[in-house]
Amino acid sequence: MDRKYKGVMFDIDGVLEFQGKAYPGAVELLEFLRKKGITIRILSNSTLKSRKVCTEKLNRHGFRVIEEEVITASWATARYLRILKPKSCWVMLKGKGIEEFKEFNMDDEVPEYIVLGDYREEFNFENMNKALKLLLQGTKLIVMIPEKVDHSLGGVELTVGAYGKMLEDAAGIKATYIGKPSTYMFDIALDSMVIDRSRVLMVGDRVSTDIIGARQAGIPSVLVKTGEFKPDDLTGDIQPDLIVDAVGDIKDFF
Repeated sequence: MDRKYKGVMFDIDGVLEFQGKAYPGAVELLEFLRKKGITIRILSNSTLKSRKVCTEKLNRHGFRVIEEEVITASWATARYLRILKPKSCWVMLKGKGIEEFKEFNMDDEVPEYIVLGDYREEFNFENMNKALKLLLQGTKLIVMIPEKVDHSLGGVELTVGAYGKMLEDAAGIKATYIGKPSTYMFDIALDSMVIDRSRVLMVGDRVSTDIIGARQAGIPSVLVKTGEFKPDDLTGDIQPDLIVDAVGDIKDFF
């Protein structure tokens, strides 16, 4: 392995942190990389957290990061909306992530776009049926993340992508997806890093989001055997370029 890498993208849950705590060696790894002059970006499919909240949480756990290094699905979606300049939108989202959208004109009656994030208990028949009717009338759909199942709390629950797919199928339309494995989030990070993508590593614990997304974006990837890693991950068609036991082990590549 030549030491050609100049930038690293990290997933958070299952890679840098697990169950609200930093993984052993993760904080030290980021400090090591900074001393080496390595550019760092942190990519999270969180829709409930704003970029600010996510940054503050990481810093409470000992990481020394700034907002500009953190890209959440909620922030990336708001960035995408700024490009579209919609007349109005219905942002179906709970939590602090909604703060990313305060500049937009909110309208759940005749919106130009429905923006689907983690709506928690509001993912009910009334709201989903209302969204379906709007889509049938020409409203466009943006889904913050494609993930259909969330394992992050130790159990299993439906999440954003499942509801997005349901609306797509029911309305006979195609949604725009923002979060990993969509290349959009990777491209945002790459644009801000100003480094050739072949010299950037993506480090993640999930093949379905981190590794597939990196492959689609043309970025070398590292799969860590922590978080949501399962041995079956190593039997699929898409494989990481590198595999390590824990995130601290990537020091060897620098």
